[in-house]
Amino acid sequence: MPQSNQEIIQPFLDYLKFQKRYSQHTIISYENDLISFFDFIELQFGSMPLADINSSFVRSWLASLKEGKMTSKSINRKISALKSFFKYQLKNGLLQASPMGAIISPKISKRLPQFVAENDMHDLFAYMEFPDTWDGRTDKLLLQLLYNTGMRRAELVGLKESQIDKGNTSIKVLGKGNKERVLPVSNELINSILEYMAAKRTLFEQFDPAVVLISKKGRQLDPKQVYIVVKKYLSQVTTIDKKSPHVLRHSFATHLMNNGADLNAVKELLGHSSLAATQIYTHNTIEKLKDIYKKAHPKA
Repeated sequence: MPQSNQEIIQPFLDYLKFQKRYSQHTIISYENDLISFFDFIELQFGSMPLADINSSFVRSWLASLKEGKMTSKSINRKISALKSFFKYQLKNGLLQASPMGAIISPKISKRLPQFVAENDMHDLFAYMEFPDTWDGRTDKLLLQLLYNTGMRRAELVGLKESQIDKGNTSIKVLGKGNKERVLPVSNELINSILEYMAAKRTLFEQFDPAVVLISKKGRQLDPKQVYIVVKKYLSQVTTIDKKSPHVLRHSFATHLMNNGADLNAVKELLGHSSLAATQIYTHNTIEKLKDIYKKAHPKA
């Protein structure tokens, strides 16, 4: 009896989870991409052994995605998922050759990451009225944490009380691949976190005691809710297109670079595995220098 698509995919997903230690979010993305691919193959060409899938079938799938107006960035992610999947099959001796060798990823036009201007971030915390409710209190702290530390949304949602180091005024963050990094923070932010944690114990009879941030129902925050909160408040201080938690991470990094921070230090604070991912923030710094030059130099 031939294996189902899920049976073919599952050992690879287990490998990503238990050996590569990928995040649940990444594993779900890989799973969705692979299911989409195998569903397309079955629908267009019928059921076939894994070894019969060649580069022509892969190109047909990619062409259908392009026709559906999918961006090059999204297509590249799907190509990456397929490459990893077939590489795993080769490694385990289940295939003699990968159909991905002849597949070329589409070029992506380099876009500079969007960020909120420093004065707009200052206005957000200096003049914004946050409601005097548990939601208002949580909204303000989550915005402070995202901007002051540059942590990812998943890192914020999963942030545990045990990761708050009052003595060293720092926060330990568990990032991608379970890599831990230490983020220095201000006394002001540490005090805000401690006050929030104390208030939880006063106002709630039942709540999740592990995580720092909780909803008004006492439960860990929903990642979607974090996005909604960030969009709501950023909409009141900036006109940039994107208003997401990741934009606050971009803002954190860009403001550090604009104020003279060392690239390697920013890399460590962001938890990037290589400098290449961090170097994009130098482009924003160069743009700022060009702007200053145009405004200040008489021959500009």
